[in-house]
Amino acid sequence: MNRVSNSPLNEANFEDYLVDAFRAEKTIKALAARINSMLEEAGRPLAIMEVCGGHTHNIVRYNLPGLLHDNLRFIHGPGCPVCIMPRGRVDHAIALAKQPDVILVTLGDMLRVPGSSSSLQQERAAGADIRFVYSPLEVLTIAKDHPGKKVIFFAIGFETTTPMTAALLQRVIETGSKNVWFHMNHVLVCPAVHAVLSDDTNQVDALIAPSHVSVITGAEIYRFIVDEYKKPVVVGGFEPVDILESTMMLVEQLLQGDVDLRVQYTRNADFKGNLEAQQLISKYFRIAESFQWRGLGEIPASSLQLRSEFAEFDAELHFAGILPSVSTPDHKLCLCPSILKGKANPVDCRLFGRACTPASPLGACMVSSEGACASYYKYGAPR
Repeated sequence: MNRVSNSPLNEANFEDYLVDAFRAEKTIKALAARINSMLEEAGRPLAIMEVCGGHTHNIVRYNLPGLLHDNLRFIHGPGCPVCIMPRGRVDHAIALAKQPDVILVTLGDMLRVPGSSSSLQQERAAGADIRFVYSPLEVLTIAKDHPGKKVIFFAIGFETTTPMTAALLQRVIETGSKNVWFHMNHVLVCPAVHAVLSDDTNQVDALIAPSHVSVITGAEIYRFIVDEYKKPVVVGGFEPVDILESTMMLVEQLLQGDVDLRVQYTRNADFKGNLEAQQLISKYFRIAESFQWRGLGEIPASSLQLRSEFAEFDAELHFAGILPSVSTPDHKLCLCPSILKGKANPVDCRLFGRACTPASPLGACMVSSEGACASYYKYGAPR
């Protein structure tokens, strides 16, 4: 574990100092000891679902389960936007990228997600003009530099990245760009959590809610988990100290029978969220009727689409004639669907680390650094 640096603070190392404070070995061990004491008192197994793939990554990276009592089990949830992208949507992206004079733009992790028979990375190697960007606003430069091309932004992500797509659309309208379209794949956290918890076979006792999503939406969106499912929720940060403190807050609630919604990540998140970002999203997008999630199936009202007044920018409408309507199912041995539901771990999968690796992923959970399989492959199974 990293220790807090004793070197003099300056502008160059101040950010590292702040991060190291949330990775301090002494603090981590103290929190783990406190949690273990409470788990001994509980005297029964407890299962906490971390919804976000960022949490999964650091739980595995720092082997937090190895510090805690066997009574506690972390369950990985459906919070990796790349992992939940179904083959059919990837097939759409591939079909669009193959069209003449098209530049398909998306975020980096999407390139390797397997579709029905190929991936964006394979199509790019075959000659398709497919580009990844760190910021959606880079699409404006691409469109300006290639006025004769049709630039399609394959938009992905939960509520965290949605405001950036809305900002891009706003700038496209303001600048009068006529060669930019959007293929919308922005999904919503709460309907996915509802789908998991409404399954009577779920084993979730409490949840660590995603912090970056909550910065945008506010923590109040998770109130239904407390009211409807009677499970405690803590909005927690991503660092080891954050995760352990969030875990401690949840175990305390479970011991006391005090089911509530709380925020650990108070340095950035609150109950209301970013109202300006919410207004921007509402201005350009509306909730779609349904979305097909990889692993979870079709979930009603779980994604966003362009409002009807912005339909001229909708790639699914503009290019409807060339988009495939049928996709092939995932590999029959791939356990990614069960992993996303919190019913299996990567090491339970017969393909893991053998036929399915980050270099040649068969399932979406092996693609993104936030995917549970990719994390287990890189750092080893925790505990």
